[in-house]
Amino acid sequence: MLTLEYHRGTILLNGYLEAESDLGFVHDDRVGKSRAAAIWYRDLLVHLNLEQIPFRDEIRAYRKLDGLLHDSEKSPRDYQSEAVSAWSDSGRRGVVVLPTGSGKSFVAELIIAKANRSTLVLVPTIDLVNQWHSVLTAAFNQPIGMLGGGEHTIEDITVSTYDSAYIHAEKYGNRFGLIVYDEVHHLPSAAFSQTAEMYIAPMRLGLSATPERTDDAHNDLPWLVGPIVYRKEISDLKSGVLADYTIEKVEVELTYDETVRYNEARAAYTSFIGRRRIFMGGPNGWGRFMQAAAQSKDGRAALRGHRESREIMHQAEGKLDALEEIIERHPAGRVLIFTNDNHTAYRVSREFLVPCITHQTPTKERKGILSGFGDGEWRVIVTSRVLNEGVDMPAADVGVVISGTSTVREHVQRLGRILRPKEGKSAVLYELITVGTKEVDHSDSRRKHDAYSGAD
Repeated sequence: MLTLEYHRGTILLNGYLEAESDLGFVHDDRVGKSRAAAIWYRDLLVHLNLEQIPFRDEIRAYRKLDGLLHDSEKSPRDYQSEAVSAWSDSGRRGVVVLPTGSGKSFVAELIIAKANRSTLVLVPTIDLVNQWHSVLTAAFNQPIGMLGGGEHTIEDITVSTYDSAYIHAEKYGNRFGLIVYDEVHHLPSAAFSQTAEMYIAPMRLGLSATPERTDDAHNDLPWLVGPIVYRKEISDLKSGVLADYTIEKVEVELTYDETVRYNEARAAYTSFIGRRRIFMGGPNGWGRFMQAAAQSKDGRAALRGHRESREIMHQAEGKLDALEEIIERHPAGRVLIFTNDNHTAYRVSREFLVPCITHQTPTKERKGILSGFGDGEWRVIVTSRVLNEGVDMPAADVGVVISGTSTVREHVQRLGRILRPKEGKSAVLYELITVGTKEVDHSDSRRKHDAYSGAD
């Protein structure tokens, strides 16, 4: 009889199986057995049962959660019920794509209750660990484990950062029957994808508002989690579920001095990549540029030019003037200001005397600022990029993007920060663009998402 064993994130096969190579197994001479990544566990069980091959399973350490009660006063909306059904119909594996503020965590609660098995919820940040811990404690009224940020408590339902789950995968890889991957677009990275491969969980749920990645690594999600089984965009839920919103592009001019400095810096960069025939939009364009820039004086000047031109267009004086007008335009609004870098965020904080949150902000201070913003103690806060995803901010109704990347994901995430529903709420997102700079192209690129169509 075959025996299945778990060993440090892998499956060991004790005995002969004709189709083992088709199920990810390779022979390990060190132990004299065939070994496969833990992620093959589900496919292995399906094969053994279909072929009626007798086996003894010494792998599974997760359990059925007898008496698990989903204690919620909320009833699922139609699209949330549809998402749960779509996930179930797809073999209890797959990705659910819903906009920020539409209740992805509630979908997860419903699926955890339906699966009724030991569950691990993975999130990218400590802030989200705390947020999910509170949500799940209220939903299931039982101890919820925490892994990460100095916490190491494993319960039948546990929340962990991706980092901590990876570090402890060898120990806990057979402990959970369901894994929920929040912000699942993080998963296909080199280290995090190994996390998925080292856990046996036959049931998997991915959650994201924007699963696509610029490196196309999202194509690995069907293997790691499952295919996209249900999808709704912001435009699908704009009325009745999310707050109504508008998007306004505000164009600002560079000063004469800024124009001269920008053109000089930009020319140093563009002339260099032109001479070296480096196509920045091609595969590894940035890597080729960095390699070439390190080899000559002109290359280092080109790199400085690239950085200086970005700083000038992101930190243009006209943007601060426009920001002042926007804040004055919304005297009763809760304004969330986004920048691409810490330097600009700190500058806005100093000049407008408003709290600032960056990756350098201590956790206690960050919680205090967010609490004060929600309670109305602070009407305006500024952040670099740390609040792009995950943080629940229903009070925010005005967003101002001073600067950012050209990626669609970042701007859909920033829009999502102000769309959490609240009675009578109507949100507006301002996008500040310096004309005559590369920022115009960046704006055009990130506005391709349908959330922008018809919103202006």
